[in-house]
Amino acid sequence: MSDVNTRQVVAIPYENITITDEFWESWLRAIRENTLRSQYEQLATTGCLDNFRRVIGQSDGKFEGMWFEDSDAYKWIEAVSHTLSRTDDPELRERLDDVVSLVVDAQADDGYLNTYVMLEAPNLRSTNLNMLHELYCAGHLIEAAVAHHRATGEERLLAVAQALADLVDGVFGPDGRDGTPGHEEIELALVELYRVTDEVRYLDLARFFIDQRGRGTLKREFENQAEQAGDEDIWDGARSEFFEDGCYDGSYAQDHAPVVEQETVEGHAVRAMYLFAGVADVVLESGGTKLFTALERLWEGMVDRRMYVTGGIGSTHKGERFTEDYHLPNDTSYAETCATVGSIFWNQRMFLLTGDTQYLNLVERTLYNGFLAGISLNATEFFYANPLQVDSDGHALHDVDPIRFSNERQDWFDCACCPPNAARLLASLGDYLYARSASTDAIYVNHFVESEVIFSIRHTDVRLRQETKYPWAGDVTLRIDVAKSVPFPLHVRVPDWCETVSATLNGEELSVDADAEYLTVDREWETDELAVTFEMRPELLVAHPTVRADIGNVALRYGPLIYCLEEVDNERPLHHYAISETGKVEAEFEPGLLNGVVTLTGSARLPATEEWEGTLYRLFTDTATVDAEFTAVPYYAWANREPGEMRVWLRSVLEHD
Repeated sequence: MSDVNTRQVVAIPYENITITDEFWESWLRAIRENTLRSQYEQLATTGCLDNFRRVIGQSDGKFEGMWFEDSDAYKWIEAVSHTLSRTDDPELRERLDDVVSLVVDAQADDGYLNTYVMLEAPNLRSTNLNMLHELYCAGHLIEAAVAHHRATGEERLLAVAQALADLVDGVFGPDGRDGTPGHEEIELALVELYRVTDEVRYLDLARFFIDQRGRGTLKREFENQAEQAGDEDIWDGARSEFFEDGCYDGSYAQDHAPVVEQETVEGHAVRAMYLFAGVADVVLESGGTKLFTALERLWEGMVDRRMYVTGGIGSTHKGERFTEDYHLPNDTSYAETCATVGSIFWNQRMFLLTGDTQYLNLVERTLYNGFLAGISLNATEFFYANPLQVDSDGHALHDVDPIRFSNERQDWFDCACCPPNAARLLASLGDYLYARSASTDAIYVNHFVESEVIFSIRHTDVRLRQETKYPWAGDVTLRIDVAKSVPFPLHVRVPDWCETVSATLNGEELSVDADAEYLTVDREWETDELAVTFEMRPELLVAHPTVRADIGNVALRYGPLIYCLEEVDNERPLHHYAISETGKVEAEFEPGLLNGVVTLTGSARLPATEEWEGTLYRLFTDTATVDAEFTAVPYYAWANREPGEMRVWLRSVLEHD
């Protein structure tokens, strides 16, 4: 692991990038044409926007929705802002302007803005940080304001964010009162605000909130509850998550120990990811060896012992949280879509801190699998939870909310955090593709998405054009065009799933170390072409033997994609299928299926069923098997046709000695 604890790499912003990728452009187009419009209608019909109107006297009635409903509007603003940065859309711009105006008008004179508190509990400002989500909503407002300013150049929403941040800074901090955000988010948002304003007090406030965690402030809120009053349902929810057998346990909100002392990822998975992303942001801007060391330790524990093969995290619905090492059930996997968003945030920042590709590899795995599975192909319906096994009745878990655990995506939820969160991540995809060294002229190609990026090296403009059919094929061509020759190292990530790499420069073969993290070409660039091939083939994965749910099972992988079997493609119940390690698996691109996918087909062994007529048990020696074909599709694409069974992990027939 790296010993660095300050920024090593700087992302090249999406304003410099044009995405033309066939795979990803279909998602981006769907976000622009479908998602953002349908989500606006949801914000309008569920009362979210009316809450702002009620604050300014344009609408009657009581507050509607969850008490953190404001955050859904802010995430929508952020997603629209990212989208308008790359595509002109007058209709979306008009709707954006209208929503921004509502937010601007709803802010109180002293800078406060939270419609739930303003309408329902004006005397409860900053009294219930553990569950009221005031600072969480403030964080999403700040992120939306930064994105809006970045996209439009306007400052009116940024001014709202600054006024609110200044108010928070006046209440909390070394010269104010202590306080720990129950749902992390404001930490990373304050760093984003610092980056756009150069106001160091925002960075200092982010570090203050991080340092406060694990020092007892959330516990004291419960002790003082009687004098704080408030919505009893919210307090009941807080008690159910923070207390076990009557004893306070802050791990739900990562409040069980100071961050520098935490040994394992604990608690609510989304909260944890936002916290660690915020910690990484603080370290990026101001250093912090102990914080960085803690981040490395926590990351290793998560990846090695508490993460699904899809990159999903959070293995139980109770508390939407991490449980214990190697507890990764498939049928009750929560793996919330928002948690994958947070994981991508954290891993991107860890890459910027270190330049290590292990973080990019996890971004890729999560992006193509755990995250994309949460979104329908037309980007209008979403999964909240992402199980890795769904049985024939359509529900992975019978005694839990069937809307969240289902084989049918939903267009919205009562707690609607996931849909706009997915939209804002996809809309900002360009930010993840390329980077440059913070101290040298080195350029990094992080992800394989057909696109064009423009940057400057030594006052010389460089245009890099990437051509690829990834993730269906591992061929990547990089065309460099410069006005005059300029030297710089070009680092191309070698994916961790790839064992064989080949490359040519202007048609001449290069020597490639397949074990290296990067394929690096350091030369005086002119008009050149670097062609790289990452060999893709179907592979069988097995889990650590301690993962009880996966013992004796295998999962199919092709390139960066994890595969699953769906009932619609296979004749027998999916638990019948057993795959042989020696069986041949074929990959074939099917352009007419699921917007175009590579399917995997192969042979499996199934129990012969005819001999079981009239008997429930029989001798093992009296049973037989039959051969049959199976068809697997990418996990992200499941549940886009007929509802039915789905499985990622399949029984295996091991035939080696």
